[in-house]
Amino acid sequence: MNPYANYLDGRDATDILIATPSELQALIAGLTIDQMDQPLAPGKWSVREVLAHLADCEIVWAFRMRQAMETPGATVTPFDQDVWATRYSAYSAADALRTFLALRAWNLSLLTTVSAAERSNPLSHPERGTFPFTELLESIAGHDRNHLLRLKEQLGR
Repeated sequence: MNPYANYLDGRDATDILIATPSELQALIAGLTIDQMDQPLAPGKWSVREVLAHLADCEIVWAFRMRQAMETPGATVTPFDQDVWATRYSAYSAADALRTFLALRAWNLSLLTTVSAAERSNPLSHPERGTFPFTELLESIAGHDRNHLLRLKEQLGR
């Protein structure tokens, strides 16, 4: 089961992937560095940390998409976001955003080359089992929506 499917609200995953960069930029426009560094709520990440997380995840998604194209049925490796987050102090919000935007553009370009047949290529995840490439896209899109919705709520926008 895709843990992010409920965030799609019936929308096409690719449409969400395309829209996320501009939605994210509009959402954080005008925030100061101090505002980006403040945790959004007790025990929650700051905007800067969310941006770093999105950039990290985009690296993971990029590799997983390419694995599906190269080796259908490949097993993807889970990662512990909390371990990765211990290093987020090394990244500025601006660098994290630029990285996310560049990687997303790169991944969207890749998607223009993926055939209908390749969209059914399977991937295997140790915790989620086997799923098609299209479900990977839905996971990415749902992950985007999850973070955008949380940011909107916590920023009061």
